[in-house]
Amino acid sequence: MAPGYCCIASIGTPEEALEQLPQLRPDVVLMDINLNASENGIDLVRMLKPKIPGTNFMMCTVYEENEKIFEALSAGASGYILKKTAPTRLLASIKDLYEGGAPMSSEIARKVVAAFQNEERAVASSDISNLTNREREILELLSRGLMYKEIAAEIYISVQTVRKHVYNIYEKLHVNNRIAAVNKFYGR
Repeated sequence: MAPGYCCIASIGTPEEALEQLPQLRPDVVLMDINLNASENGIDLVRMLKPKIPGTNFMMCTVYEENEKIFEALSAGASGYILKKTAPTRLLASIKDLYEGGAPMSSEIARKVVAAFQNEERAVASSDISNLTNREREILELLSRGLMYKEIAAEIYISVQTVRKHVYNIYEKLHVNNRIAAVNKFYGR
């Protein structure tokens, strides 16, 4: 027991957790992922969070796989810390969670950041793949600094048609100017 912290229960089975936690309404629950052969902590969080929305769940586990991390966070966990975490860091994480934070081991936070960066690149890549060949051609010409009039003359279309293509490019890439469109096109 640490000063300022109070453990109100240590629950041994998923069945007991489903029964007791809604009555106890703890501020913070430390949940392991690996509970028994038929239940896991992620499923338990998914079932308990709607019953006790004011309770903060923190996964405290050995699992570092991206799939487990995101599944736990999607289920309602607000924190994810590894069991190898030093006791002082664990207490600081509990306090952070209680105060509204979303504590994670640095290794887990790095995985979350990397996953979001990869997802952002994948979304940008899929946005680019939505462009027609003509739109790609116009975007490439825009990247060379050509004006609409020059682009129209280069590819034998009207300035109005260039404007329409640029509008479509901006819509598809979710940008609102030439620089942002070019940067997204080149993955910057």
